[in-house]
Amino acid sequence: MEGKNFSAVQVGKWENLLQYKNGNPFKAPGKVFLKDDLQCTGMEVSLNVFPPGISMPFYHKHRENEELYIFVKGQGEFKIDDEILEIKEGTVIRVAQEGERIWRNNSSEPLYFICIQARANTLEESNIEDGIKLDKSVEWIEK
Repeated sequence: MEGKNFSAVQVGKWENLLQYKNGNPFKAPGKVFLKDDLQCTGMEVSLNVFPPGISMPFYHKHRENEELYIFVKGQGEFKIDDEILEIKEGTVIRVAQEGERIWRNNSSEPLYFICIQARANTLEESNIEDGIKLDKSVEWIEK
């Protein structure tokens, strides 16, 4: 769905994410990239699930993009360079582009998370400074 100033997509329930297989060469189930469907121009976003016992199969870093990982449910471990962090629901981690990263679900429950990737060192103003308050009354149309 899209309008003049928005795009939206419904991917379904978190527990059904395993039905998706992303388009990269690894064809990993449980990863949904949203950049193209949402027509994002400054970030890549993915919704992810790692079943119990699954690990990212390789270390990686980025040339230009930092990543933000938001853990929604479950638990596991996240390794950045030589440091291991415990992750669980509510954990949020930013990794600079040069950070060597890998993570795993070492629990008996699925690990759900959101990954947002954006160009590092490009944010010039915070959200409050960038926002423009409109002189418009708030009205909702009841259905």
